[in-house]
Amino acid sequence: MTATAGEKQPVGRMSRARYVDEQKQVSMRAKVRLSAHHRWRQGNAGFGPGALAAGISINSTTHKEITMSLISFIKEAGEKLFKTAPAAPANSTPPADMTALNAAAGEAITNYITAQHLTAAGLDVKFDGATQAVTVSGVASDQATREKIVLCCGNVAGVASVVDRMSVATPAASESTYHTVKSGDSLSKIAKEAYGDANAYMKIFEANKPMLSNPDKIYPGQVLRIPAA
Repeated sequence: MTATAGEKQPVGRMSRARYVDEQKQVSMRAKVRLSAHHRWRQGNAGFGPGALAAGISINSTTHKEITMSLISFIKEAGEKLFKTAPAAPANSTPPADMTALNAAAGEAITNYITAQHLTAAGLDVKFDGATQAVTVSGVASDQATREKIVLCCGNVAGVASVVDRMSVATPAASESTYHTVKSGDSLSKIAKEAYGDANAYMKIFEANKPMLSNPDKIYPGQVLRIPAA
């Protein structure tokens, strides 16, 4: 059978089934976009808690997506910045005192970031003693600065995790990975594992300056950024 002008060739069973399935997927994607847009219109500040769990937020001013991540740290290791370590409030700890301790911890971390000559527009650092988590936001000039600020927040004694809500003015082609230093590690050993070349240790050292001042001075529990090869 030949098709005349204006007619469509009949499709086989497999092709027709595939066509129907594709149409269902298109319809589903349209519904998801419509639902997301509706939630944004209602919330006026993003997608809400469900999107936070998925790692996506919407800047309420620019409506630009900001990816978020949770990075774990070793709370027993790191810079000793807190004069009084905030912790989960006991029954005898007044809420006002806990708020003051959290504020002091956030300020101490902010001062440490400034001491490393790292900056970000609208930098905001908050510490929650109940969860031992730092939440950091702001706009860094580039991805490297963003990652270094995150490390300054996390490589602090008493901090177990960092919620990274930062964005960058100039997106990078690739992001670094993170490595937690183990007993017996050296930058040469880490470079061998990451790049297959122990002599590439200076690349890791440079990527973690100014927090690192000497390639031989790293400690167990410290988290380092490992740039892409």
